[in-house]
Amino acid sequence: MAIVATAGLATAFTGSTAGAANRAAPLPASGFNQPAAVQAEQAQTAQTAAALGLAGGEVLKVRDVVKDADGTEYVRYDRTYNGLKVVGGDLIVKRKGEAIGQVTYNLGAKSVGVATKPTLSQSAALTKGAQAAKFKATGNKGALVVFVTPAKPVLAYEVVTTGVKPDQTPSVLHSFIDAKSGALLAQDDEIKTGTGNSMYSGTVSIGTSGSFTMSDPSRGGNFTTDLNGATSGNGTTFTDPDDTWGNGSTSSRQTAGVDAHYGAQLTWDYYKNVHGRNGIFNNGQGARSRVHYGNAYVNAFWDGSQMTYGDGQGNARPLTAIDVAGHEMSHGVTEATANLNYFGDAGGLNESTSDIFGTMVEFSANNSSDPGDYLIGEKININGNGTPLRYMDKPSKDGASYDCWSSSVGNADPHYSSGPLNHWFYLASEGTGSKVIGGVTHSSTACNGATITGVGRDVASKVWYRTLSTKLSSGSTYKDAREGAITSAKELYGADSAQCKGIEAAFSGISVPAGAAACGGGTEPPPTGDNLLLNPGFESGAVNWTGTAGPITNNTGRPARTGSWKLWLQGNGRATTENVGQSVAIPASATAASLSFWIRIDTSETTSSTVYDTAKVQIVDGGTTTTLATYSNLNKNTSYVQKTFNVTQYKGKTVTVKFVGQEDSSLQTSFVIDDTSLTAS
Repeated sequence: MAIVATAGLATAFTGSTAGAANRAAPLPASGFNQPAAVQAEQAQTAQTAAALGLAGGEVLKVRDVVKDADGTEYVRYDRTYNGLKVVGGDLIVKRKGEAIGQVTYNLGAKSVGVATKPTLSQSAALTKGAQAAKFKATGNKGALVVFVTPAKPVLAYEVVTTGVKPDQTPSVLHSFIDAKSGALLAQDDEIKTGTGNSMYSGTVSIGTSGSFTMSDPSRGGNFTTDLNGATSGNGTTFTDPDDTWGNGSTSSRQTAGVDAHYGAQLTWDYYKNVHGRNGIFNNGQGARSRVHYGNAYVNAFWDGSQMTYGDGQGNARPLTAIDVAGHEMSHGVTEATANLNYFGDAGGLNESTSDIFGTMVEFSANNSSDPGDYLIGEKININGNGTPLRYMDKPSKDGASYDCWSSSVGNADPHYSSGPLNHWFYLASEGTGSKVIGGVTHSSTACNGATITGVGRDVASKVWYRTLSTKLSSGSTYKDAREGAITSAKELYGADSAQCKGIEAAFSGISVPAGAAACGGGTEPPPTGDNLLLNPGFESGAVNWTGTAGPITNNTGRPARTGSWKLWLQGNGRATTENVGQSVAIPASATAASLSFWIRIDTSETTSSTVYDTAKVQIVDGGTTTTLATYSNLNKNTSYVQKTFNVTQYKGKTVTVKFVGQEDSSLQTSFVIDDTSLTAS
């Protein structure tokens, strides 16, 4: 470690390249090695695609792999379709060994196939993209993509327009133009404009090497370069004759480099020591920070995440700082994992994720010149009256952010729609009421008026990191965030733990409605009488059931027998296989055991003699699978019918009750199952 003297660094305006829809496959830049786990899964993508029943033309590309101690893996994929990038086509496969468990499709898009011949010409799309940019373009290019909307995937042009906005911030704007109607579907700027904080870092230690370069071999080779006035390229690595860098003012070009380098090492240490993540791409390689001094801005760039600093008023000042570094590099981590869009609910989740981890880096740094707190930009005085940019305890204090979630939040700028999740993080960490943290008085109330006891920021941040890395996809919503966080808390701490209940209470405290995930075992009561199956009516969603993601649903396209949820196998109208099962122990003392369920079958097949689509009910006993019954398109019925089977022969064993649906390449058949029961007497 080299000792570097730095004094006060006055800063202001920041922006970032957040992971977003414009990059369907944000893999490491050229020259970065993929982790071995990613390479291993990539070699098996063809088999995985076949197991998932993906349509022809759909090709998987592994983005990230998270592995639990018990061997369970969460493999995140992006897709192409007939060679076109699929924006929003990401999915997560939970697997253990060769067995595929739950599959989560972004926006529920199991299939992303579309007709690939556009109606709109490329030149017309380029014109629409340039017009939508609302600034003078210095560059404009476009290509066809498949764009996944909440309703369905569509063929679109991704138009990338570069230029400079009226406030002099640079822009690399991605506009998605419907290739049929010409409608603007969404926009996402690679350079996000927001405000970050400056601080007086005092004397800090940074990792250097040689005689002497601003390169840190202990952290994957993090290194910092001076672009010498350029806005692109690699720049020249900072060097110094005596290993004492900067003077705390703009008279030394090293000052901004010190802050960028210091922030990068603190962020590396936080992710490594707390979450076991080795850098942005989890591949053990460090980041490159690039510092640019311009007329209006001082920029620092990280591979995987870009920051633009300035105050928008033509003042060039070094603007990097601890929580800013944590915030901006976390955009890179988000991009490498969930790749959250930068619009809609996902935009707010994206921006708040960086606020959450920027705050945690600040706490982790334990810098006496800037104690950790739940304020964003508290040292800037960007407003001219001493107030911070954002408040996590009460986001609405900034005059624009939201405290509570509602269906309209996703229409706001991500810096303001981030408010509810920032509020959630504070409530989950510290609870309601007033307290002094980092020398700052914080006070928070829940949107539902509840009194909430915090579970601590370390717990809340670990839950959110697991949610980000294993549960969320590019188009995730606040409701998805609640589902993912509660599920993550159950996995980390147990369903009946105080930690899980605190995470759940905090989401209720920001008005995100309850879904299927719940602490304490789910929203459906445990089975009554002698029913050995858990969640037998599926009212808790996929809780307690494993297999293909999606068939357990509350979709109103087919009625449930009771409640709102049911198991809806097939109905796809294409060649697919789906399965759902639950492991259950049948007591050895049982004198009789019986499996029953209700089934409703409708079909578009017109034949009365040929079997095309089937559903099987099976018992899996170790390596032996027994099919109790097979139903097909020939068994169509207009109402639910109960089926019952004797399974006494399995007493004293733990078996899996399994429902398997298989459909041919055309004309749907829907097998809808509800109110299952396995009783023993």
